[in-house]
Amino acid sequence: NPGDEVITFVPYFGEYRSYVNNYDGVLVEISPDTATFQPKLDEFEAKITPKTRAVIVNTPNNPTGVVYSEDTIKKLAAVMEKKQQEYGTDIYLISDEPYRELAYDGVEVPYLTKYYANTIVGYSYSKSLSLPGERIGYLVIPDEAADSENLIAAANVATRILGFVNAPTLQQKVVKACLNEKTDISFYDRNRETLYNGLKELGFECIKPEGAFYLFVKSPVEDEKAFCAAAKKYNILIVPGSSFGCPGYVRIAYCVAYETIVNSLPKFAELAEEYR
Repeated sequence: NPGDEVITFVPYFGEYRSYVNNYDGVLVEISPDTATFQPKLDEFEAKITPKTRAVIVNTPNNPTGVVYSEDTIKKLAAVMEKKQQEYGTDIYLISDEPYRELAYDGVEVPYLTKYYANTIVGYSYSKSLSLPGERIGYLVIPDEAADSENLIAAANVATRILGFVNAPTLQQKVVKACLNEKTDISFYDRNRETLYNGLKELGFECIKPEGAFYLFVKSPVEDEKAFCAAAKKYNILIVPGSSFGCPGYVRIAYCVAYETIVNSLPKFAELAEEYR
């Protein structure tokens, strides 16, 4: 209904705002804990209202690469259970999981359905099979979720209602043929280690990502858009944090050839020198 609220945690994938606005909803933001980029649960609890219909989480996270810990998920689920009972409403937890397989150093990505019944999982093969833009994936709607039969019925016609028909048949067949393939984590991990360590040596501040393929780096100046513009002079393309609701930071993607990572470090050094 118009005015219904959906909560998400800053920083977040910028299109969430459009998804909610398209249906006259209100996106409620939870400010970031920049020390860890784990959710601020006290603020989260305070911002749940009788109008809250859903909460969107994305872990491993775009743009930070942070994986929400099992402890965080348990506490988040407990808050949501408490608020459902308090308000007598159903609040759905929507888990956006295109990066599920991309986790490093033995980090486990919790399955949210294990901790909260009203969970809907949206999975995409875009990242695990390197098919960005194809938008092929699936929804998990557990029987335990409230009104699950209607949720499933709605999902069956969602693409048509949104103005689409289906993913291209050819690409559906490609995905089917690749279902047993595994993501080569070592490719991304080498890029992650090289870029993270290189940037830290140059004095840049960032959390070491546990998943996905991004670094979320603190801008050396308050206006991170100006920093992004300066980076272009060195053929470095980075995304301002304000695109993710978190100004003062920039996102760097390391899903490129290893040689590109290595060749970028001298240019990052020149860029850093501008701000000393």
